[in-house]
Amino acid sequence: MIKIPAKVLIVDDEKDFVEMFSLRLEQQGEKVSTAYSGNEALKALEKGGIDVVFLDIRMPGMDGIETLKQIKKLYPIVEVIMLTGHGSTETAVDGMKLGAFDYLMKPADFEDIKIKLENARKRKDEHEERIRQAEVRLLLRRSGDV
Repeated sequence: MIKIPAKVLIVDDEKDFVEMFSLRLEQQGEKVSTAYSGNEALKALEKGGIDVVFLDIRMPGMDGIETLKQIKKLYPIVEVIMLTGHGSTETAVDGMKLGAFDYLMKPADFEDIKIKLENARKRKDEHEERIRQAEVRLLLRRSGDV
């Protein structure tokens, strides 16, 4: 079976972490974009084509929770996996209440990352398919075929 790469955006203010994480994902065949702030993330998402965002919670300026709110407002189908260190699990759970798919504690086991990425991508694909089916039904109703 041919694996279609996920289009991933990594958002974190720690440049070394972003570089290592993106390298690991690229080695797994994923297409990776990076951003070092919430504002950079929103600009990257404007270009389209992102399936899953790995989003750090603690960043200067626009933090991860505020960035998540903007992502879900502007790009509701894009799945977001929150990244947290510093033991801020409560904040990650708050992110899930706001629409994040899941969260990971840094440093995370790469197998856990792969599983969560695969599940998030699957959920996005299923959501897009339901939208396509609804659009087809709507077009059929409008044309009088249903």
